[in-house]
Amino acid sequence: MSSNDFPQALPAEQLLELAARSGARHAEVYQERSLSRPVFFEANRLKQLESSQSEGVALRLWREGRPGLAVAYGPVEPQDLVERAIAMTYLSQPEPVELADARTAHYPDLGKEVPVNDLIAMGNRAIALVRDAYPEVLCTAELECEEEITRLVNSQGLDCHYTDTTLSCFLAAEWVRGEDFLSVSDGQTQRGTLDPENIAQQIIKRLNWAQENVPPLTGRVPILLTAKAADLLWDTVEAALNGKQVVERASPWSDRLGELVTAESLTLSQQPDTGPYSCPFDDEGTPTQPILFIREGRLQKFYCDRTTGRTLGTGTTGSGFRPGLGSYPTPGLVNFLVQPGKGSLCDLIKLLNEGLVVDQLLGGGADISGDFSVNIELGYRVQNGQIIGRVKDTMIAGNVYTVLKQVVTLGEDADWNGPCYTPSLIVEGISTTGKT
Repeated sequence: MSSNDFPQALPAEQLLELAARSGARHAEVYQERSLSRPVFFEANRLKQLESSQSEGVALRLWREGRPGLAVAYGPVEPQDLVERAIAMTYLSQPEPVELADARTAHYPDLGKEVPVNDLIAMGNRAIALVRDAYPEVLCTAELECEEEITRLVNSQGLDCHYTDTTLSCFLAAEWVRGEDFLSVSDGQTQRGTLDPENIAQQIIKRLNWAQENVPPLTGRVPILLTAKAADLLWDTVEAALNGKQVVERASPWSDRLGELVTAESLTLSQQPDTGPYSCPFDDEGTPTQPILFIREGRLQKFYCDRTTGRTLGTGTTGSGFRPGLGSYPTPGLVNFLVQPGKGSLCDLIKLLNEGLVVDQLLGGGADISGDFSVNIELGYRVQNGQIIGRVKDTMIAGNVYTVLKQVVTLGEDADWNGPCYTPSLIVEGISTTGKT
């Protein structure tokens, strides 16, 4: 897989020149191109090979201080794109121009390609491992190698570019026992190499734990959230740290810089050079940077794009990202890291006298308010430091900000859930209901 395989994108320099001729004093061109070759397995067998290719360009400009944005996917006449953007300026109100200063930065390629045949072999090995242990389960899997090319240029003289190749694997096992249905899944995203066999071993471990169904605990009980389930907390935390939410007074932490907002065991940061989701610059052309958000429970900083940083008086933190090509940059994170603690997942389980291990959740999580009420898709009951079986028909409810103050300990088993790197953790007590 190579960037040479892509069709020629619209020349960014030509778009800037045409925009200037059309009366735009300032402009930027954001380009994305990707090539993906996923491999699909269904019912334990290879089902489908695909190849997908996409190319998009977004032109943002300012004419007489009024912004205009136009987007194209695939071939388009450059002048047509410019005219569409100019037309939008007649519908917009004047606003400050938010463009990065001149610099040229072409970053080294990140990751490397893995051939499709290697992905097929990895999928077959992982499925074989699970079925050797549990011949009756049906496995589905998806493995993918994706190359993405990003370039940003503007009329100030900015020209940034990087290529990112990532590998991903998702594996699920479905186990039907009479009227009892169990689904266990796990995944991995890496650069350069994958370890689907490790994913298979994690699924086998959870199938072992789920051999018996047991009555759930109810009331306020200690909960162990695995690295997968801990996302229940971090999406809300990311929203509360968003500078735009602070400007709109929606974040409960808006006026709490320097104060204790979580348990002292928590240290949260952004590390843009770490892991498979690393990114050298944001969608406004600002270099990304490490940010310490919470140190030992105390709130240190919020993240901002250029507009939000100007409003708050803090400046940008290199966090301006587009939700889509047709959107303006808004505050977003690259890599959100929760500093791990000590002990494996099994070590944390041994710390529980009575409690629940929550591994997979159903339904949406909490919003900026922090309130949640979700079903446990996959959870286990613990007695005397040992898992005794799987619990069904069980819900947990509470508030994220309250739970963050009740974190007892964190494990060392941190893993990537998308661009969030989190370990397992134990919370003193979350309200639990269930059918016995």
